[in-house]
Order: sequence, then C-alpha cells, then structure tokens
Amino acid sequence: MANEIITINESEYNAILRQVVAVIEDSKATIAKNINVSINTTHWKIGMLLHEKKLESKHGSGVVNRLSVDLKQIYPEMGVSPRNLWDMKKFYERFKDCDEKLRHAVAVLPWWNTLKLMSKLGDNDEAILYYAQETVKKGWNRDLLLNALKMKMHENQPAPIDNNFERTLPTTQAAYANEVFSSKYNLGFLGVTEPIAELELEERLVNKVKQFLLELGKGFTYIGNQYVLEYNGKESKVDLLFFHRGLHCLVAMDLKIGEFKPEYAGKMNYYLSLLDRLERREDENRSIGIILCAEKDNIEVELALEDMGKPIGVADYQLIIPKDELQKVINDEIESYENDKRLEKESD
Repeated sequence: MANEIITINESEYNAILRQVVAVIEDSKATIAKNINVSINTTHWKIGMLLHEKKLESKHGSGVVNRLSVDLKQIYPEMGVSPRNLWDMKKFYERFKDCDEKLRHAVAVLPWWNTLKLMSKLGDNDEAILYYAQETVKKGWNRDLLLNALKMKMHENQPAPIDNNFERTLPTTQAAYANEVFSSKYNLGFLGVTEPIAELELEERLVNKVKQFLLELGKGFTYIGNQYVLEYNGKESKVDLLFFHRGLHCLVAMDLKIGEFKPEYAGKMNYYLSLLDRLERREDENRSIGIILCAEKDNIEVELALEDMGKPIGVADYQLIIPKDELQKVINDEIESYENDKRLEKESD
C-alpha cells in the first residue's frame, strides 16, 4: 500500500537519528575545512606578493596602510587591516620553506589558530605540526587550543590506551580505535579543586558535554548519561553513551573516581553485551567500552582484559587542579581574552 504507515521501535529510530546526525556533522566539517583552505590560500598569496615586493614594516608601512584603506573600500567585510596584511606576509615567510606536511596541516586551520601557533611556538615546526593535527583531529576551538598550549601538550603527549582492541576488533578498526582513544584525558576544564563523587563528576561532564566531546576527539555524538539497558526484567545503566562516526559504533564510558579494579572490566564486558544485543544495528560495528579512572596499574589492566571477549580500554584522567594553578589559568585566560578583543578592534 502506498499510504501504509511504517512503525519502528525507539532503538531503531535512535540508530537512524545517529546516522543522519553523522552525515550532517561530516558535511559541516567538510564545509568548514574547505572555507579555511580558501581563506588561507588567499592570505598565502597576498603574503607572497608583499614578500616579493620586499615590503618591510620600517619602509613599507605607508604602502601597506594605503593598501588596507583601499581594500576595505572594495571588501568591507574582509579582514584587511594593516596588522592583518603584515600577518599574511609573516604567514607566507614562516611556512614557505617548510615541509609540505606542515604546510598542509596549517592550511586547514582557522586563521586565528595559525596566528596563535606562530606567536606562541615561533620556529618550532614539530610543535606547530602537533597542535595543527590535534586541532583538526579533535575539533579544538580557541579555548581548547589555548589550554593545550598552556599545558605544553606537545611535550607530554598521551601514551596509547591500555586495551585489548587488537585481539577483539578487526585489524583496521583496532588501529583506528587506538588513534581515537588516548591513555590520559584532561578534564581540567571542569574546574574541580577537590575530590568529588562519581555522580557529581558525571553531572559536570554532562553539563559540559561539548568540551568533553572535544577532549575525546572529533567524531563523537553524545547519546545520553545513565543510559538504561533493560533485559530479562533487570535494568543496567551506562554512565555515558556516545556514537563515533568514524568507528561507526557505540562507545560506552564508565567513570570511576578511584583506581582501576579488575571487576570494572567484567562490568563493562556485560554492558557491551547488552548494547550489542539491544542497541547495535546490523550495519554498525561492535560496541567499544572505555573505563575512565583516577589511576591504573598497567599490568593489572592487562591481566583483567586478557580473557575479555569485548573491546575494552582503560584510561586515567587529570582532574584535580590546585587552587593556585587554577587561579593562574583563569588570570591568563582573562588576559588572553582582553588581548584578543583589543586585536579584533584594531583590525576593524
């Protein structure tokens, strides 16, 4: 019948919704990336022109100032202040002789991010490449990039997460899962200054789920917290449930305020069995579980996961921030914000 009404259950609808959201988010990311490439190509060519004309701030300021005035009349919406024109020249000169991999990495960044990396890291190609790649991979906004720079994350890159992915997942997906998940997560954006209970930690994460998603990395879609799985007359609750577009699977997270215990792995294994049985669609990959805890012993984790049949990873988190350090972060952020606003005003 042409007018027949098709009914689906809630689980099937949620799976369809996740897939539609994934398509839209992928399209948005592609559009944003293409826009950045187009803008940066324009900046690169203008910078190259100024470089080839041998314009320097000492003798060429008159030419650049006049150029800015004329360009503003033609393109009033474009950022062509004298400062920005000089930045374009610096951009070209900074990266024109660099490795092609580095040039491609900064080509897709928002202009503000590129300027910030140039000013903070100077001629450190390796560090700029790290932050450029992490920004794209994890979808960092300005605040998270600044936070990463302050923490000098390029000097303290997280180790691979302890897991059994290679044994429980296909080779390609296992390699990708190892890239997606890290051994340590920075949850400092929560502003925690003293130990808190698991439910309060979860509530704070849920309230700031956008920042948490960005810390996890690009590709995560938040589904819910205390997600109920009902089977055989009993209810189980997953602390946090996500869907990862690239891995094309559900990701369950269990939050623990203390050190890792082997029984946590058994509990997660059970959650994943329920997810695969109740929630996973036929075209989706096996669900993955991540246990987030304050501390972990690598040998203990290895033994706990040795005979587990489900893909599980165990990571720890940096959460407690000393008050004096937190105050410094806040003060630095205020100063940085005021400087950015001042620069934006000058460029108008």
